[in-house]
Amino acid sequence: MTLKVKNAEHGDWAVLQVSGEMDLVTSPVVRQRVHDAVADGRRSLVLDLAEVRFCDSSGVGVLIAARRLMRSCQGRLRLILPAQGAVDGSHVNRVLGALGVRRLFEIYPDLTTATVEPRDSTKPLSA
Repeated sequence: MTLKVKNAEHGDWAVLQVSGEMDLVTSPVVRQRVHDAVADGRRSLVLDLAEVRFCDSSGVGVLIAARRLMRSCQGRLRLILPAQGAVDGSHVNRVLGALGVRRLFEIYPDLTTATVEPRDSTKPLSA
């Protein structure tokens, strides 16, 4: 299986929709697309990994590097990793959990929740 990465936008967020396999051969494509987004001035990035069917240590390395890059430019990175997938949940979610690095990421189940800003607790809910 190959890897596909599609660009999208959702409000202020740049979205990279990734599908296929993230391995030693294909992971550099994701890394480059993240770098391209930052070079284009994007500081709010969502990686939609819901359709990633396989991820090895190279793919995890790319995700950690993306997190580091976004933090270095005062940006934000969020991952979409649904709890329920085509068969038994997100493969990437299980891999990140098994490696103990899941806690490093802001993880959301879908695009809508990933791109909603958290409410500022200092502001009232209604005016």
